[in-house]
Amino acid sequence: MRLSEKGAQPAVLASRPWSGNPLAALGRFVYKVLIIAELDARKLRHDPTELFMRAVQPTLWLLVFGQVFTRVRAIPTGDIRYLDFMAPGILAQSVLFIAIFYGISVIWERDLGILHKFLVSPTPRTALVLGKALSAGVRGLVQGLFIILLALLLGVKVNWHPLALGGVLLTVLLGAAIFSTFSLIIACLVKTRERFMGIGQVLTMPLFFASNAIYPIAIMPGWLQAISRVNPLSYQVDALRTLMLVGGVSGFGLGVDFLVMFAVLAVLVGIGARLYPTIVI
Repeated sequence: MRLSEKGAQPAVLASRPWSGNPLAALGRFVYKVLIIAELDARKLRHDPTELFMRAVQPTLWLLVFGQVFTRVRAIPTGDIRYLDFMAPGILAQSVLFIAIFYGISVIWERDLGILHKFLVSPTPRTALVLGKALSAGVRGLVQGLFIILLALLLGVKVNWHPLALGGVLLTVLLGAAIFSTFSLIIACLVKTRERFMGIGQVLTMPLFFASNAIYPIAIMPGWLQAISRVNPLSYQVDALRTLMLVGGVSGFGLGVDFLVMFAVLAVLVGIGARLYPTIVI
């Protein structure tokens, strides 16, 4: 990446006249989002083992937990085999576990001085936050491809309709963007790696178990059902289960699923953009 003459910021993020054209302004904004996402996603080339290490846990869930409970038939899932019911939930879990610790990269960038260069550039804070969310989505897609291939090997009936596959990709991107932005907000508030890791570990399992990832909402106690219905992971799982499986049926409705995910992402991006500059303090 070429730096500007003063070396204070990437030249690609330097301001250019927009000529008062809203489309030009939108184009510049999208361009900056893609630049930030590309810079973050490029890290995968240097350390691709991270994705393989994070694939171990969902593999164990499907191979051990899924196979055993499919035989036991202890959890009612209607006409859908339990392993099929569980596969979209494990895909969502995998994306969650990648995204929820994504904010630590912001703390590393602060300590290395990289973050200061972005903050003194004319790049909008919203573009910085969305760029990192998109980068997390790319990682989530790579992880999702692995989970889908594993599900196929285990006999899960995957829906190969192009629109359904496109919906799965969009759902994975949205889920990764939501939880990586949530992670970034936590990083902006706590400002240290040790506190961030502690909070991240505390949040992951409650988010996972208080959702419909591995059991239907209908069999939960009333208080847990209420929590599950305000948990964005539940809507991500519901959308994945509907789109990914042959004969999948949505519990909330696909329209509601995507409306909730987009609304949560918009709110989190707004909060993240306001808090992002405070991480340098």
